[in-house]
Amino acid sequence: MKAILIDDMPQALQVLRADIADVAPEIEIIGTADSVVSGVKLLMKESPDLLFLDIQLGDGTGFDILEILPEINFKIIFTTASDEYALRAFRFAAVDYLLKPIDLDELKNAIARAQTQLGTTTERLDVLKDTFRKPDELPTRMCLHTQDKIEVVDIQYVVRCESSDNYTIFYFESGQKLMVTRTLKTFEKQLSKHQFFRSHQSHLVNLQYLQSFVRTEGGYLLLKNGDQVPVSVRKRTELMGILEGM
Repeated sequence: MKAILIDDMPQALQVLRADIADVAPEIEIIGTADSVVSGVKLLMKESPDLLFLDIQLGDGTGFDILEILPEINFKIIFTTASDEYALRAFRFAAVDYLLKPIDLDELKNAIARAQTQLGTTTERLDVLKDTFRKPDELPTRMCLHTQDKIEVVDIQYVVRCESSDNYTIFYFESGQKLMVTRTLKTFEKQLSKHQFFRSHQSHLVNLQYLQSFVRTEGGYLLLKNGDQVPVSVRKRTELMGILEGM
């Protein structure tokens, strides 16, 4: 693979170049840039397979570069300093990212994924930009990895999620189902501020679709689409507190 590195810190570029040579010597670094202007010029001239892109640059952001380019036909690994909102944006857009200082194992894994997985689509970049640029607002969309593609979905239409081994099944208002290659625990954290409740070890429910809590038969949630979702004994107290506050 041919790679380009863009970062406005000379030392960061130097360290990243050395780290890539260490963990993936097969990657050829065909250029580096330190700004939006120089980054665009380099990408218009060269044709990389992979771009390591810093978000915050001296004369703008990495997004500015991507918006200027007429076509994005390379894979992207974003790099960033630790930032709560930036990390949230990366997770909802389901894109690869590396936190500075970069861990060598994480770098190696990110490169391995880039060599085998789908590239970053314009739609996923839109989700990333929207989430990144509105840090005080909850994301309205998220990207979900399936076995053969990445789906962009509206969070408000997710009725519930169900664990299936190391996968998660998403159920939508339309009746559509989607098998996603992530664990339920991943989505519990992501969706906690969107009124999703982990009612059971295997179930995560969007409380906006809750119709009633039925106490009989061990206790379960009856949803507006007719689905019945169990509530574990240890979750009942927490659920009652939530329902009293609604």
